[in-house]
Amino acid sequence: MAYIFAFFELITFLVPVLLAVAFLTLVERKVLGYMQFRKGPKVVGPYGLLQPFADGLKLFIKETLKPSSASPYLFFASPVLFLTLALLLWNFMPVTSPALDLQLSLLLVLGLSSLSVYAILGSGWASNSKYSLIGAIRAVAQTISYEISLALIFVSIILLVSSFNLIYIVTAGEFSWFSMSCLPLFYIWLVSTLAETNRAPFDLTEGESEIVSAINVEYAGGPFALFFIAEYANIILMNLFSVVLFLGGTLPINNNYPLNLLLLGIKTTLLVFFFLWVRAAYPRFRYDQLMFLTWKSYLPFAIGALCFVITVILLLNLSLPMF
Repeated sequence: MAYIFAFFELITFLVPVLLAVAFLTLVERKVLGYMQFRKGPKVVGPYGLLQPFADGLKLFIKETLKPSSASPYLFFASPVLFLTLALLLWNFMPVTSPALDLQLSLLLVLGLSSLSVYAILGSGWASNSKYSLIGAIRAVAQTISYEISLALIFVSIILLVSSFNLIYIVTAGEFSWFSMSCLPLFYIWLVSTLAETNRAPFDLTEGESEIVSAINVEYAGGPFALFFIAEYANIILMNLFSVVLFLGGTLPINNNYPLNLLLLGIKTTLLVFFFLWVRAAYPRFRYDQLMFLTWKSYLPFAIGALCFVITVILLLNLSLPMF
């Protein structure tokens, strides 16, 4: 009986995430269409609402092809690992009651999100294609580079809250949003999340004029759909994470919890729209500009901000009266 209950709990957890991913693809195509003075999908279903389901059905019923020279196990294990990590991170989000409420939840989120580079590198290497391998190396280098800045921002927030627990961070941000007191860090965080999720203008891993479609070159059908779902699930997750850290989250113990949950959804939707607007408005960076931005701009500033936070905390501790 316990296994049946756990299975239904897993289904009720995954279905809203997958539906949000499906409709995000539709919203992106609609928003980009109107920004470019054209219509988005409008044929399949009323106002094109069934287009994501038609696309998903088409992908999963297509024949799954594998290059004869590709690694048979790693080729199919990489997209599964990528999607598993993307969905696993949702268990730590303090939206309702987090499925995994740990004292070191923020540290575990950082560690699990870093494991996605193995899925990306594995998919590029297993395809045995030079385009896939170059795209995977670019993606891994980009992800690791921007994760350093994100980790330093994490440390600054952790020092300000004095806890690794996401629920404590949400509680601390209820009265004063960290986006106000740490505005430069919030700006760096937003740009770094764009690079971390390989979104425009940082989508160098999918530069069509250079490396075709990067790690997706040899993937089709179901495995390609798994990469696609995981990528958009990470986009929603990173924006939700931005709201939890910097824009005030919500806790299930609050009296105004339904209203706060609605506000959480609105703030996350606005940040997702920001991702779409950036894609429509900005051209793609060169790869050297991408690396220059993080190593010579964001990383020194994040280190300086961390030193400033440590200095302020030490001065406050020294100025407190001793009893």
